[in-house]
Amino acid sequence: MKLAHLLIPTALIATAGPAAAAPRTETAVLAGGCFWGMESVFEHVKGVTDVVSGFAGGDARTANYDAVSTERTGHAEAVRITYDPAKVSYAQLLQVYFAVAHDPTQVNRQGPDVGPSYRSAIFPRTPAQAQVAKEFIAKLQARHVFKAPLATRIESGSFYPAEAYHQDYARRHPWEPYIMINDRPKVAALKRQYPSFFRG
Repeated sequence: MKLAHLLIPTALIATAGPAAAAPRTETAVLAGGCFWGMESVFEHVKGVTDVVSGFAGGDARTANYDAVSTERTGHAEAVRITYDPAKVSYAQLLQVYFAVAHDPTQVNRQGPDVGPSYRSAIFPRTPAQAQVAKEFIAKLQARHVFKAPLATRIESGSFYPAEAYHQDYARRHPWEPYIMINDRPKVAALKRQYPSFFRG
C-alpha cells in the first residue's frame, strides 16, 4: 500500500478540533515502526513542541535498545509527543499517525524492520485519549479507509526515553540511506497531504 496517496478525511476529526483554551501542553505516545521516522514526522507538525524517541509497553529494566532488539521485552519503539492542544488536537495527531507516519495495516513490522517492537500501537495517556483513539479506529474501519485490516492496538504502558544517540536521528543524519529511503518520504507526504499541519 502506498501511504503517500492516502488522505484521511478531515470529517473524521471534525468534532475533535483544537480547543480554544489557555496555552498548555499535553503528551501523546505512539508506536509505528522505527522511532527515527516517527520522530521526524511529528517534529514537523504545527503545535508540537517536543518529540522524544523511546520505548513503551515493557518495564523500565529492559527499556534500552540492546534489550528491545531481542524482541522479547514487550516494548515497542515509540515516540512521546508534547503538543499544545490549542494548536493541534490529539485526533489531528492520530490523523497524521495513520495517514503518513506509518502503515497501520502492517503486523509487527514497518518496511524493512520486523518484530513486535515495530508494531502499530497507541499508548493513551488519559481516558479521554483512549476514547478518541478507539473512536478514530472505529471510523477508519467503518469507512474502509484502508484496504487491509488495521493492525493498530490500543495498549497501556509507561514511556521510557531511548539512548541519546537515537534522539533527533533523522535530523542529524539526513543523508543516511535508511533515512532517505524510509523516513524522508513520510515528511514529504505530510507537507504534500496536510500543508496546514506542516511546519518546515
